[in-house]
Amino acid sequence: MLEILSLLLAVAQTWVETAALVFARVGSAVALMPGFGSQLLPRRLRLAVALSFTAILVPLVGGDLAPPEAFLPALMAEMSVGVILGLSLRLLVMALQFAGSIAAQSSAVAHVMAAGAMPDPMPALGNILVLAAITLALTLGLHLKIAEALTLSYDAAPLGRLPRADLLADWIVARGAHAVGLGLTLSAPFVLGAFVYNLALGAINKAMPQLMVAFVGAPVISGGTLLMLLLASPLLLTVWVKQVDALLAAPLAVP
Repeated sequence: MLEILSLLLAVAQTWVETAALVFARVGSAVALMPGFGSQLLPRRLRLAVALSFTAILVPLVGGDLAPPEAFLPALMAEMSVGVILGLSLRLLVMALQFAGSIAAQSSAVAHVMAAGAMPDPMPALGNILVLAAITLALTLGLHLKIAEALTLSYDAAPLGRLPRADLLADWIVARGAHAVGLGLTLSAPFVLGAFVYNLALGAINKAMPQLMVAFVGAPVISGGTLLMLLLASPLLLTVWVKQVDALLAAPLAVP
């Protein structure tokens, strides 16, 4: 009987250690992910989300994982991997914020703020894009894709091990460059529209110097920005969601 109890205790200890390490990776990732890690959500709800993902992952990967001998270093490594995974998705959200800021600046509506809608201060244009993108991603099953990405992450970063420093540096540089490039791409319609508007405004001012083009142009650029947002946002959100899907399909791959 004592041998059976000791065996059961050893098995239980192994599963508890594995669950704690999985929770460290999942909790760190969820804290930075869009939607689930939003600061607008209560802390208890975010903790419940992390525990739910942990309960999903432990039966999937727990049987194939062996807890390392040094628990604390493995715990720190798992938290680091979780931060890397969450940061990859956070960079895509920052790309949307960057695109919204560029679009608002080029269309002269950057001073219009949407206070209280998002924890990060940004122009209303960026606020709309971020909220719409996160809502669309959640509607299309972001929680299932995140669970799959977290499961796949153990192939690239085994339990208790950090990726190589050179590969991690290449990944960070590539993801940062990809986020900046994506932000510039998503803001291209608004930048092009603002260029055409300023070109036409300059031509009108040259032809009719006595006309106060600023008073005429202000409603035009504001209305044109709203019209551009209406026409271009479906395509922009589709491009962004495809980038999210590609990232979650290979979470630690260099783009």
